[in-house]
Amino acid sequence: MLYYEGWHICRAYDLVSLPPPVPENPPSTRPVSADWSSDLVRQWYDAQIPSRPSVKSLVLAVFLFFLTLCTSIVAGTQFAVAYAHNEAVSVNEFIHAFTLFYENPAGLLTGLPFAATLLGILLAHELGHFFACRYHRLRASYPFFIPFPNLAGTFGAFMLIRSPMRTNRALFDVGASGPIVGFVFAIPALAYGVLHAKFVPELANPAKAELIYGTPLLLRFLEAAFRPGISPAALLLPPIGRAAWVALFVTALNLLPVAQLDGGHILRSVSVPAHRVFSLLLPIGLIALGWLHFWEGWYIWGGMLLLMRFLRIPPVYDSSPLDANRRLGAFLALVIFILCFMPSPIYVPPSSP
Repeated sequence: MLYYEGWHICRAYDLVSLPPPVPENPPSTRPVSADWSSDLVRQWYDAQIPSRPSVKSLVLAVFLFFLTLCTSIVAGTQFAVAYAHNEAVSVNEFIHAFTLFYENPAGLLTGLPFAATLLGILLAHELGHFFACRYHRLRASYPFFIPFPNLAGTFGAFMLIRSPMRTNRALFDVGASGPIVGFVFAIPALAYGVLHAKFVPELANPAKAELIYGTPLLLRFLEAAFRPGISPAALLLPPIGRAAWVALFVTALNLLPVAQLDGGHILRSVSVPAHRVFSLLLPIGLIALGWLHFWEGWYIWGGMLLLMRFLRIPPVYDSSPLDANRRLGAFLALVIFILCFMPSPIYVPPSSP
């Protein structure tokens, strides 16, 4: 996800020593010295970090989570009905599901497995960032979910980080913790989905399918292990598996190594010059994928990331290179990105209505 030091998204690695405790008598104003290794500067900084976000922000976070739960339940109800009818998607049922809130709320219970799985994975992702911020004494908000009436029921979630990144270690831990933890939570849900998937040959036929979902590399591995000999495109995932699929797609977007996405923070903590190059070349590559008809949504992502390139990125005060364990963690994040990324996540055949 994004965070604008700024926007963003489990537990940070236990690879650094605990930060110093909040001093009893900190300076009242910022010391003249700008050296962040100075005790006076650290005392001043630590004293500015509140013990927790405000109650008002907690109320807003809970309210947005509840709204997102509602829209995700609607999306899940659609997936449950589509799964029962051997369909990838049911637009008519999606529209009808909104009326169930006042006509027949019990009819929405079929949407709970999808909603609980998706929001559970996204919440794990966000809490990964949240606790990494707490670990490094960064002032961060609670996670704010974004409700939206689309086929996933949400546009994800974000956090606001209002503290400067003091070290490369903090930049890496905050960026990598969310995607890694979310990915770990998504694996069992996806494995469950593969084990309970239906074999529907029509799904792989563009002439008959209304919508075709892409198959990430991780899903191909799981299908080869649990459902060998069956075309991945012909397997219809149940709602829990589809929620995991959505989570993998979101993880891949977050791990794009550009701008202030999770992947951008990870890459910047490893190499600032590489971050500058990828922040220009990768958006152009995404636009090229859209032009080659892989997915029209890449036009939007490519354009948005190009615009983000002009936003000011706050400096990291201690740019010491990452230790070996964190460099290994950066490689792990790259592997996760490869396992989750889909050049064509959603394809609508031209013959579809």
